Amino acid sequence: MTNYEKIEFSAGDSIDSAIKRLQPFKESGKLVYGEFNGEKLYSDIDDIDSAYKKITGKTKLEFDAERKIEHDKYVEDQNNHKNAIPELTKEWVEKGNTILDEKYREYWAKIVPIRLGDLYQGMELGCCLDIVLELNNGCTLDKAKDVIVNQDHSGMSYSLVCSMVKAFCDRGSEFASYVR
Repeated sequence: MTNYEKIEFSAGDSIDSAIKRLQPFKESGKLVYGEFNGEKLYSDIDDIDSAYKKITGKTKLEFDAERKIEHDKYVEDQNNHKNAIPELTKEWVEKGNTILDEKYREYWAKIVPIRLGDLYQGMELGCCLDIVLELNNGCTLDKAKDVIVNQDHSGMSYSLVCSMVKAFCDRGSEFASYVR
């Protein structure tokens, strides 16, 4: 069995950069390998397509084509959402008007388009209103906490929803203190 010296790829290396890292060893005839996503890439065996096949199950061309399709769909989805913001704004303002106390409605109408155009594309609007509805109907803080926990938030969206509930509900400060 041939003895290969192990090399380390850098954190954040792509498949392409890993193969480029092996290239000087291949040219010099030195036998080395490195592990990339659990797969061993060898200086004397692997080229770009064999590496892609090992790691992704596709050639580089197939992988790149799939990524382009995914990217194009993402761009299309982003554009569709952006174009829908005026209509979505009307819908969310109306929904807020059915749940929020009147004193919060003007501010709600101002933040809705901002939230729709931000990272979560308005997901937090519904989450906030679900909790405010429960709190306005007199639920316990435990019940309101169950609502936010079951919404499956990241740390950032959890904090955002807590801040929004605090801003749009008389019991919001109490809720935010309880769940943090």
